[in-house]
Amino acid sequence: MVTITVDGKTIETEDGALLIEVLLANGINIPHFCYHPALGKDGNCRMCMVEIEGSKRPQIACDTPAKEGMVIRTKGESIERVKRSILELELINHPIDCPICDQAGECSLQNYYMDVGLYDSRLDTPKVHGKKHEDLGANVVLDQERCVLCTRCVRFTSNITKTHELGVLQRNDHSVISTFPGTKLSNPYAMNVIDLCPVGALTSKDFRFHKRVWFLEPAEAICDGCARGCSLYVDHHRDKYKDDIIYRYRPRFNDDVNGYFICDYGRLNYKKENENRLLNAYIRGMESEFEYAKLKLERIIKRYGAKTLIVLSSNLSLEEYYRFKKLSTKLNLELNAYDNNIDEKFGDDFLKKNDKTANRKAVELLEIPHTLSELEASLKDKEFVMLVGRSDFNIINNLNYKGSIGVLCSHDFQQKDKLDIVFPIVSHTGRAGSFINCDGFVQFSQCEIKKDILSAKILDLLASILNDGIVTCEDVWEKGLGDEPFLKSIHFDLLQTKSQKIEML
Repeated sequence: MVTITVDGKTIETEDGALLIEVLLANGINIPHFCYHPALGKDGNCRMCMVEIEGSKRPQIACDTPAKEGMVIRTKGESIERVKRSILELELINHPIDCPICDQAGECSLQNYYMDVGLYDSRLDTPKVHGKKHEDLGANVVLDQERCVLCTRCVRFTSNITKTHELGVLQRNDHSVISTFPGTKLSNPYAMNVIDLCPVGALTSKDFRFHKRVWFLEPAEAICDGCARGCSLYVDHHRDKYKDDIIYRYRPRFNDDVNGYFICDYGRLNYKKENENRLLNAYIRGMESEFEYAKLKLERIIKRYGAKTLIVLSSNLSLEEYYRFKKLSTKLNLELNAYDNNIDEKFGDDFLKKNDKTANRKAVELLEIPHTLSELEASLKDKEFVMLVGRSDFNIINNLNYKGSIGVLCSHDFQQKDKLDIVFPIVSHTGRAGSFINCDGFVQFSQCEIKKDILSAKILDLLASILNDGIVTCEDVWEKGLGDEPFLKSIHFDLLQTKSQKIEML
């Protein structure tokens, strides 16, 4: 360890640590474009200049190691003048189109410009122009004029995906980012370049011109696209007189699970949360009053009792599984969580997994039957089957089941008229819960977006049937879930901020 001084503040850090990382870790704002924690240093933007006592000229913090006794200044007339000059170079050919730029509101260049306050242009020659709204493929749109040539996107396709679609073409002030001739940006993680871009050069074709970012409210959630369970932000907004709409998913940094990135499939998975929602309850194919259908559902489950089989989705939360086990014990009914949602062509060696369910590991750890043979055996003497979080009742029919079927799901589907009862439940982003990913990391999704759809939370339904008032995830953990052997090392209060790994795995 070494001790350095930054703007009069003493900081202890590792010997040789990159200065920019030390500054950022200690809450010292240092402008930068090319540096990114996942991509490392590049040293081309020169924005992170600092004064180091004893050096003849300012140094870039992204390529300067910390040494014992360093005295560093990030503020002051001299270094501010250097930063202002570098920023002026970045702005020479930059278009003045902030009012129509999707990045406005979360643009690093915009923020640094406001900090420096260089409002008068000294340019008396025409700007160098580049291509506007160029479709690179994979839902990414390029505006070459806005680019600051930080090369984050180039290094992402070179070092992370290793697909090498992007490069810096041409020379001098005509240098531009583009795809190589005859190629398209087409890898399954391509949309991450949008998050990496510090300006508005790379934007999402899907999100483009849909909503100003300062209207969006971020909620922390877990992706339910596959067993990786990437951490993400759900950006949503409720316009006046309208329902709450989700506009995009963004990666949320989690060093244990997904780092800084998510796949494009998971990123675009937000659409299902807005589309084709189940709006009504149905009893024998006829629309029903919500409260009447809820009471009917409770009566059916209690009436059939041991003749009931509940078939659970592998996308339910840990808390919901635990509560269904309580229901199973109290009413002597059976559970099964068979789910064949495996796609051998989907997974890769980065983030994507062939298992396209979000919580299969929890099913296994809670010892809920989940094989096809167990499902087939359970059906033999059952008179009522209730599917929860899924509507694929054909799998039950294919096993020659002839009894009554009910479905609790969030999205509409065909052949509702063939079922005894269909009841709407809140979708994935509408209910909080814990998920265990393929590597045994437990994460908590806090997202509870309230939509103007009459639907019920599963925990509320189970509390009503069990008549015990346990309706929150915290209640479930306190009333027994936290005592499960595999969760002994997991603390629910810490799950709110950080994922935790199950030690017994």
